[in-house]
Amino acid sequence: MRGLQSTTPLIVSLLLATIVSTVTSRFIVEKNTVKVISPEELAGEREAAIANYGIPNYGGTLTGVVVYPDSKTNGCEDFNTKFKSNSKRAVILLVDRGDCYFALKSWNAQNAGAAAVLVGDNVDEPLLTMDTPEESFETEYVANITIPSAFITRAFTEDLKKQLKKSNQEIVVKIDWTESMPHPDERVEYEFWTNSNDECGTRCDEQMDFVKSFKGHAQLLEKGGYTLFTPHYITWYCPEAFILSKQCKSQCINNGRYCAPDPEQDFDSGYDGKDVVIENLRQLCVHRVANTLGRSWIWWDFVTDYHIRCSMKDQKYSKDCAEEVIKSLNLPLDKIGECMADTSADKENDVLKTEQLVQVGHGGRGDVSILPTLVINNIQYRGKLESTAVLRAICAGFKESTEPHVCLTPDMETNECQDNNGGCWKDNKSNVTACQDTYRGRICKCPLIKGVQWEGDGYSSCKAVGPGRCSANNGGCWSESKDGQFFSACSDSNVSGCKCPSGFNGDGYTCVDIDECKERTACQCNGCSCKNTWGSYDCKCKGNLVYIKGEDTCIAKNMSTFGWFLTILLISCVIGVGVAGFIFYKYRLRSYMDSEIMAIMSQYMPIDNQNIEINTVREDAHA
Repeated sequence: MRGLQSTTPLIVSLLLATIVSTVTSRFIVEKNTVKVISPEELAGEREAAIANYGIPNYGGTLTGVVVYPDSKTNGCEDFNTKFKSNSKRAVILLVDRGDCYFALKSWNAQNAGAAAVLVGDNVDEPLLTMDTPEESFETEYVANITIPSAFITRAFTEDLKKQLKKSNQEIVVKIDWTESMPHPDERVEYEFWTNSNDECGTRCDEQMDFVKSFKGHAQLLEKGGYTLFTPHYITWYCPEAFILSKQCKSQCINNGRYCAPDPEQDFDSGYDGKDVVIENLRQLCVHRVANTLGRSWIWWDFVTDYHIRCSMKDQKYSKDCAEEVIKSLNLPLDKIGECMADTSADKENDVLKTEQLVQVGHGGRGDVSILPTLVINNIQYRGKLESTAVLRAICAGFKESTEPHVCLTPDMETNECQDNNGGCWKDNKSNVTACQDTYRGRICKCPLIKGVQWEGDGYSSCKAVGPGRCSANNGGCWSESKDGQFFSACSDSNVSGCKCPSGFNGDGYTCVDIDECKERTACQCNGCSCKNTWGSYDCKCKGNLVYIKGEDTCIAKNMSTFGWFLTILLISCVIGVGVAGFIFYKYRLRSYMDSEIMAIMSQYMPIDNQNIEINTVREDAHA
């Protein structure tokens, strides 16, 4: 209610309500960690509180050297120098709390070349969130802070100062945000608490600039099923004793249940607070109806179009203008009207009532009390409300290896697989690698490529398994080509393992040609000459004889027609005898089985007949 000019009891009551709400509200301090790497006597991990300005490196880390300035230790003045470390590592500037805004300390540190800021507490107390100062021309620098800042305890601050004082050895620390954003699965759920009012100064401009710039990313992520987005709007209620007052009537709907501050902070002119509440409700219903139509991302189009076509500055902030935007987006006006219900009725509005309920914190999320507020995976986002910064935070919310492509572009992260393949296994011959780039770094995991699964630890080995494995680097088995011939120890009929083909000996990973001639395993017919070849052998018979490889024997090349006839007849007779024997065997087996079955059945059939006769007699007796 900041800025209202009236001194009525209503305003006093609302201010008291605001104070009580502030005291009793549930505020969660979002944290990261600061790990001291060296010196050893200071090594360990401490908690720090993420500042609500600048750009936290969600999902990442920053390693640097702690530097404490010789003068201007509170960071409230321009340092007029550039801080550097002896080891050429990034500078993490330590400054004292007090005497000026937290954000000003970070701004001066950024101008002095710091990569991050640690603000040390000067009292023993729990960690707190460093927030942005009130809007004014003197605090315009806040929007330009791009380095991350964190608040640390007094005990940790004193430890750092003592170490720096007693030794010239650099204190190397790693600020870690990898677990600051929950990343449980392949879908990120986030919500944006905003307002349709476009006359609330810098805060409103910041919200709309973010919506316009982030719209493309948001819609792509939602259309791809990567994210679940929900917009929210804060509402207040009017104290019951003042429901009939002019102020409540102009700022509230549904008999004082849902209210918003007057946009111009003037009850007698311009738009009223209730106009803002009604438009907030309409935008909520646009999202709800669009969601039922499978087009939830249309909310981003409606909000940006409404701001352009129906702004308060142009005196077009109205129901008629809103409905024109709705029609242009092909959304059903009647469904949105049903969702909004009667805003003049003296009863609860289901949509706005839900908003008031979810405004209260739950789980790891605190109460929503300021605008704008962004919540990602039930954690309140800290930092600058800027498109790229928010996208980084959302990307940090995906389970590793499930991030969408937009999170893995060079502008978003560094591909660690490009440096020594990330230390993972790689087969240079087939260019198959176990390194998978992720937003948080990389993982070493044997891949699935073109339907072929590779298995192994991902660091030292991966082997293709299953159907189709031979198409991937020959399944890791031996293969070789020579003299126009190709032999392989991999067979797609086997889901794993390697076996040397006929004509070779070995374990399947190394195969050596068998010399059949030397080992006398072939071409042993009388008078035959043997010559070993790669993977086989050549056997020649003496004279005009022809070698039959399958029988390892020689037959006459110019055998007479009668001889051929006798040979074919003999073979046919052998085949005929074999077929006849098989048929006779099958017949005898069938006869034997039939006789056995008849013998078994004959033991039971008399009992069945006897039962039938008994039953028949009983039936006759009853008749």
